[in-house]
Amino acid sequence: MQDIYISLGSNQGEPAVNLDRAIQALCDTSGLTLIRKSSKYQTEPQDFKNQPWFANQVIWMGGDKHFTPAYLLSLLKKIETDLGRVSGPRYGPRLIDLDILLFGNLIQQEKGLILPHPGIARRAFILVPLLEISPELMLPDGSSVKKLLNNLDFTLQGHRIFQT
Repeated sequence: MQDIYISLGSNQGEPAVNLDRAIQALCDTSGLTLIRKSSKYQTEPQDFKNQPWFANQVIWMGGDKHFTPAYLLSLLKKIETDLGRVSGPRYGPRLIDLDILLFGNLIQQEKGLILPHPGIARRAFILVPLLEISPELMLPDGSSVKKLLNNLDFTLQGHRIFQT
């Protein structure tokens, strides 16, 4: 079984419900097993600031051997579409956003799919929930989630993440 970490985000409609619906769709997929899910965090928008705050969460799943990163990516895109996501500006408001953060220890750089996800090291809304569900997690390059998080300028107030 392959360890897979997926980031979920939403700031349109009912964000917390959107995250739950996406997780349920993943759990209903044959060959995927939910191992652990983080708390939901309210996070300040990054890059494109003039929009509602996001609900973010990270899940750790186990994937059977037939799961490949490309297959998982196509599944995530289908779930996004099924839940009502439409195209919009990069980093803009969205009903649901699903990203593969880690797929085992795979390092891959292909058009449309970079693993580990290139935003991990600079996003508190990814690292805080990752640390919650897998405190000893190491990235394929040997970086620890804990050390990466310590390098960021952010504030955590309960389940609210502020990052400049």
